[in-house]
Amino acid sequence: MNAMASQRIKLGLSTCPNDTFTFHGLMTRAVDWRGLEFDVELIDIQQLNDRLFSGDFDVAKTSFHAALLLADQTVVLPSGSALGYGVGPLLLSARPNLWPADEGQLTLCPGRHTTAAMLFSLFHSGTTRVDHVVFSDIMPQLRDRRADFGVCIHEGRFTWEQHGLGLVEDLGTRWETETGCPLPLGGIVAQRRLDPATIATVQAVIRDSLDFALADRNAALPSMRRYAQEFDDEVLMKHVDLYVNEWTVDLGDVGRRSLDQLSARAQSIGVAQGERPLEIFA
Repeated sequence: MNAMASQRIKLGLSTCPNDTFTFHGLMTRAVDWRGLEFDVELIDIQQLNDRLFSGDFDVAKTSFHAALLLADQTVVLPSGSALGYGVGPLLLSARPNLWPADEGQLTLCPGRHTTAAMLFSLFHSGTTRVDHVVFSDIMPQLRDRRADFGVCIHEGRFTWEQHGLGLVEDLGTRWETETGCPLPLGGIVAQRRLDPATIATVQAVIRDSLDFALADRNAALPSMRRYAQEFDDEVLMKHVDLYVNEWTVDLGDVGRRSLDQLSARAQSIGVAQGERPLEIFA
């Protein structure tokens, strides 16, 4: 028997449609697992970040903000990232024409170590109080006027107007304007405790799964519907169109430059980082 045949990989993924699209082939075993055994868990992105800090996963999706802090323990895989133009989180208001400028105001972010929260700190530091909640709670709390602002991610980018909310700023557009780079939101990381051959095999399976989805986009819809907050197929596919792109296939040099920019910007607002820079596995 192949020595790798019984090796189990604890894989953590987010419930967002770009992940369920990319990993549908892996989750349903429509692609060859190449001798590995995957135990897959799908949870909220901040829960993924927290569990990675605890060392619970061998491989997982994580916010690139968290990845900066985990660079001593993990490497970034070339495939599976969410990085691009026009993909950034939106800063929304509970009513139109409201601007964050008062410490009595409250802004909701989708998790302390999310890239979305880092962007709010980067561009609107000290303007309001900040609380962190599960991303799917942000728009309902804004709609019910239990908060003044919210940093919205995932499907809500396409549905916020239906909730009568105001758009303060597209934080991704501001990032693009100031850096000239696509915004790196999150990626797949592997623990350095895994041997390089195992990491390479995991990367190959992920790439196979992504290629499977891209070859027949509708095939992934059952997994996307199962986990999405918004169940409209058109919204789900808009999400895929926006977040699954050439850099999802391979981060490449553009991805490396974007991660370097994120690291530099994080340092500028005092985000502590590990001794190693973010490393893309090769």
